[in-house]
Amino acid sequence: MTRFLGQLIFSLALMPGLITTAAAELETAAATKRETAREFWLDGAVEAINQTTLSAQTQGQVEEILFDVDDFVEAGQVVIHLKDTEQQAGLSQANADRKEAVARLKEAQDDFKRTKDLFSRKLASQAQLDKSTASLKSARARVDAAEARLVQATEQFEYTRVKAPYSGIVTQRHVEVGEVASPGQQLMSGISLDQLRVTVDLPQSLIPVIREQGKARVLLPSGEAIEATGLTIFPFADQSSSTFKVRVNLPEGVKHLFPGMFVKTAFVTGVKKELVVPREAVVYRSEVTAVYVVKKDGKVSFRHIRAGQHVGGEMLSVIAGLSPGEAVAIDPVAAAAQLKAQLAEGNHE
Repeated sequence: MTRFLGQLIFSLALMPGLITTAAAELETAAATKRETAREFWLDGAVEAINQTTLSAQTQGQVEEILFDVDDFVEAGQVVIHLKDTEQQAGLSQANADRKEAVARLKEAQDDFKRTKDLFSRKLASQAQLDKSTASLKSARARVDAAEARLVQATEQFEYTRVKAPYSGIVTQRHVEVGEVASPGQQLMSGISLDQLRVTVDLPQSLIPVIREQGKARVLLPSGEAIEATGLTIFPFADQSSSTFKVRVNLPEGVKHLFPGMFVKTAFVTGVKKELVVPREAVVYRSEVTAVYVVKKDGKVSFRHIRAGQHVGGEMLSVIAGLSPGEAVAIDPVAAAAQLKAQLAEGNHE
């Protein structure tokens, strides 16, 4: 291992752009103890909050399919056209019925106005006025009914233009052009990538503390950790595994996550103290994770460490290999050059 580290240090020093002067002063940071969250890690499955299968709400032949699997659709865009001959005829009839009802209402209003005027001058009987009043009410009712039929016919016509309820990606197409769609028949499925969540099965022993803390974060494939916006704990356990399903809600617009992926999810169970160093001070070479330790006399040494989790985005926890107070070089490239100069001086001596 010592021989391997020596070769590694020598190869780092030969990289172009390294500092070659041993007198260069290195910027350092001390390994310090920091209070961090104690976490319990589990695998979770990513799922879309909005996942929908569009179904036909009226009968009609499929005339046009405007999108296919993996296409992105904006909210409100038409995805499928159904033949609308029957619905168009119903809409025209409803419009005509409404016009007739409005005309009848106008006639009834004029008749009522004349009868009321005659009644005020004692030229019409109470029975005539009552009949005119009833005719007016009946005409108004016919207008209301005609307008209701028009609304219904309009909706049936709109149903021939199947629209996306939200922006998302088409995941499955259930019909082909030429098929006759009946009400309730599945047409197209899709999901939205804007709002995602992670579902995790938690052991029942952890549920009380998870309810109390109410915090979690999800580790993305890029290594970045995303804080959950909330937790939803199901109020019952799975009888076969004695686990509780927990939904971890994520902020909108999280990149590089897709439904069906498995991700590491950390649930906060308390607090602990960890030794941390700046993330930029840590170097990764093959299977080696290390830092450059700078002693009080300015000497530099290459130290293998066992790294833990990211802390606060800018720090990395150290499980083994460092002690509190030890100084590490923030610029590993400059530290490698200075270590090479030290080795060269030692060989000359």
